[in-house]
Amino acid sequence: MKKQYKALSLLSGGLDSQLAICVLLEQGIHVEAITYRSPFFGTEKGEQAAKALGVKHHIIDFTEDILEQVQRPAHGLGKAMNPCIDCHTHMIMRAGELLEKWGFDFIATGEVLAQRPMSQNKQSLGVVARCSKYEDLLVRPLCASLIEPTKPIREGWLDVSRLPAFSGRNRTPQMKLAEQFGLKDYPAPAGGCLLTEKRFGNKLKDLLDHEGPDADRTNVWLLKIGRHLRLADDIKVIVGSDEADNNLLEAKAHPEDLRIICPDVPTPTVIAPSTISEEQLQTAAEICARYAKTPAGEPVEVQVTKGSESRTISVVPMHPDDVVQFMVVS
Repeated sequence: MKKQYKALSLLSGGLDSQLAICVLLEQGIHVEAITYRSPFFGTEKGEQAAKALGVKHHIIDFTEDILEQVQRPAHGLGKAMNPCIDCHTHMIMRAGELLEKWGFDFIATGEVLAQRPMSQNKQSLGVVARCSKYEDLLVRPLCASLIEPTKPIREGWLDVSRLPAFSGRNRTPQMKLAEQFGLKDYPAPAGGCLLTEKRFGNKLKDLLDHEGPDADRTNVWLLKIGRHLRLADDIKVIVGSDEADNNLLEAKAHPEDLRIICPDVPTPTVIAPSTISEEQLQTAAEICARYAKTPAGEPVEVQVTKGSESRTISVVPMHPDDVVQFMVVS
């Protein structure tokens, strides 16, 4: 009886990563999917795709891996804080470790040759493979016939003649193949990683500059919520941008952090560290009042809560021009 080979396939939830799994399943490969979770990219699309494809799904925390790469990128950063080559390398390395632990045969990804000019050219794909330490057990099913064959191709675990040969940025061939496999619900192409966004990258850089490599991981997760304003080297406040932000800040901030609101009007939630001074607290309250629905230039009551204790202070909303000096650079 012919052996059924087993592949761990990286699944972002995008069309390419779904197609990679489809073409493996078509050849009788047992496929299980891996989706990585970090403060900079989520798992929702991967979870939805795995369910639709009917494959077992593993969610792996990648927070420490990606923070290490951001701070010490062996192959440099992109236009923002994105260490794409090193990130992809470590994703494959982690998959390789799981391959050995779980008894799988090879790793697969949905990468397409030359789809992304910097991170998916032939040289970059080669660097990622070599540095991952699992070069010969890595298959890119969507472009395997266009690059150097690895063990699963050389030894016939996969029939390369039955695999697509996608290259370049034109997605029409992928969309046609998706129709053949009955894939209809897939996201539009997008980076999906906050590290590629300049404004978000600035917030991360600010945090690392002030907290260093051991930055509080809760503070890292909070970077994608609200407006960030630095009042001093060791004091930063976060202002909710809408009700969803307010709810997230309430749920995810440290229990000991201060919650600041304007109780009598529609208001943002402002989160401040418990180490804030009285002078800085006054500034934070003025900022809260500036973003609340308050009359400009008129005193307003601001409520400051820590745990079960609350107090009220009266402030005049900060002028919008004065807020700019505290904003983390955008």
